[in-house]
Amino acid sequence: MTAGTGEPDGREWLEANGLGGYAMSTVTGENTRRYHGLLVAATKPPVSRAVLLSKVEETLLVGGRRIDLSTNLFPGTRHPEGFRFLADFRMDPFPTFIWDVEGFVLEKQVFMPHGENAVCVTWRLAKGGNDAGPIGLEVRPLVAFRDFHALTHENDTLNRRIEIAEGSVAIQPYERLPQLFLGHNGQAEQAGDWYRSFEYEEERARGFDFREDLWHPFSLSFTFEEIPGAARPEAAIIASTSPRSAADIHLLRKSELSRREHLVRRAPGGPSFRKLVLAADQFLVARGNLTTVIAGYPWFSDWGRDTMIALPGLTLATGRPEVAKEILLAFSEHVDQGMLPNRFPEAGEEPEYNAVDATLWYFEAVRQYVETTGDLTLVGDRLFRILADIVAWHERGTRYGIRVSADGLLQWHAAGEALTWMDARVEGRPVTPREGKPVEIQALWFNALRTMSDFASSLGDGDSAKAYAARAERCRTSFLRLFPDETAAGLVDCVDGAWRDRSVRPNQLFAVSLHHSMVPKPLARSVLAIVEEHLLTPYGLRTLSPKDPAYRGRYEGGPVERDAAYHQGTVWPWLLGAYATSFRRVNGDGPKTAKAIRRLLAPLEDFLLGDGLGQLPEIFDGDAPHRPRGCMAQAWSVAEILRVAVDERGRKTRE
Repeated sequence: MTAGTGEPDGREWLEANGLGGYAMSTVTGENTRRYHGLLVAATKPPVSRAVLLSKVEETLLVGGRRIDLSTNLFPGTRHPEGFRFLADFRMDPFPTFIWDVEGFVLEKQVFMPHGENAVCVTWRLAKGGNDAGPIGLEVRPLVAFRDFHALTHENDTLNRRIEIAEGSVAIQPYERLPQLFLGHNGQAEQAGDWYRSFEYEEERARGFDFREDLWHPFSLSFTFEEIPGAARPEAAIIASTSPRSAADIHLLRKSELSRREHLVRRAPGGPSFRKLVLAADQFLVARGNLTTVIAGYPWFSDWGRDTMIALPGLTLATGRPEVAKEILLAFSEHVDQGMLPNRFPEAGEEPEYNAVDATLWYFEAVRQYVETTGDLTLVGDRLFRILADIVAWHERGTRYGIRVSADGLLQWHAAGEALTWMDARVEGRPVTPREGKPVEIQALWFNALRTMSDFASSLGDGDSAKAYAARAERCRTSFLRLFPDETAAGLVDCVDGAWRDRSVRPNQLFAVSLHHSMVPKPLARSVLAIVEEHLLTPYGLRTLSPKDPAYRGRYEGGPVERDAAYHQGTVWPWLLGAYATSFRRVNGDGPKTAKAIRRLLAPLEDFLLGDGLGQLPEIFDGDAPHRPRGCMAQAWSVAEILRVAVDERGRKTRE
């Protein structure tokens, strides 16, 4: 962006703290979502997130003049218009903003220390004007102090008490939320007024309440003194839920840079996958003494399905197998009636067991962990009996009518539920009904049985190995009888009795891409061809063919409109991982295949380095120009692209 021109840059940046908390806003500093904030703290990591510090207003003081650098949207107007002074923005090593004001160049940097509900913000005068005298900066913190799904408005119940001491300020507007401490190296002055009617454009577009008031408890003033022969001093604040001094920021910055460089160095791909490795790290967070995966920022928590799909890319492809092991063990402790929890609720209630596929993806995550590490001891000592019990529960029946039918295929029946990954519902009814025997569930079930056979064989249990292999073979025979679509040359999406859903969807691809596949090569080639023809886009796979009358090409409007489009044409980047794996399976190894897969991944890698600002989103529109939608950062989007990219790099090295 060139200073003094353009419109506000709505691209979103993200800093995460390893606890589920984060800092997030737009390039020009205008909050466009209720979820944006400089300090969004996970008060019960990794959930119960609260927007404590929404933003800071910044004003440069030059020769008695006030030049506002902030940008906000109010009813009917945008004020101030600090974006006109924004000369540059970059994400390396942290979100960095550079304003050019009449020759004065001010650089701002934001980062979060890992493992703390804290955010550090610094301002450095990189270039001063001639004979300008002292140059000042006024910073006005604006606080929300509310659940990150909610909005706040001016009220009389807010506690206005402000504790000001040398180099620190403390406030606690509401007792139900933690105290906010703000360490600084400036001068603090009490305020106590409200800024009213901020408007959040993304919330308006999503059909939600979009207007909020923010409290301004105090102001901070800084002076940039000219120091000949010395580096220009920084104005600094650290906002946190525990007391911290601004003097800590230098060491915190050094420590965080060192931590991130260590992650890049230990990753198999090294510096060539730097951005993807650092993107992956933002999803790995603490839940008590264990590690889990945030499915997406800003609003998702840790989901079983997303965790198991993303685990290989987030951990194994980044050289962090010990984290993979920790996650696998953590989820094993929550297996109940043969099912893995699909969601840990925000408020800490009991986990929800409402997915037919999350548990089956667990088998594949364990398999990939063992393949990568050779650690069969984990299976023999801890997991095999749990996995065997899961299979037994599925055979005799568990929640939601999930059970193996007489033909060896896995079915589920529960009216009004949506248990596959295509789980959107409108007015309590599934948008994409898939009761019965969905195609990817059969692929996952077969893969699980063959994986169990392999584990049993490796552990010296030949009888169990044969028994699991026989069950898998019965599944394969029934699958190849029921699922090939003679009219479209691919696989049907779902079977339930005499009903066969011939919708062209990407789910059939998993029957080709999973490690143990039931599909012979000619049929696999047909599946790949039909997916390519109907579903492939530069940013992932559509969830429904554009030729289908139920296709929705845009993910926009209110909640009902968006949910109706969520799996009815919307493009999902994570599916590109299965497509790339299937492509290699069908076309074999060799330079042409490697080149084709690199070309396949290139648009998403370019997006990550460009408009994605170091992240990949949850979804894109099905129709061109394929605008990014949903969460701005999604775990399995990053994980699957990273998994394939690292695998391709490994193949090239071996060749």
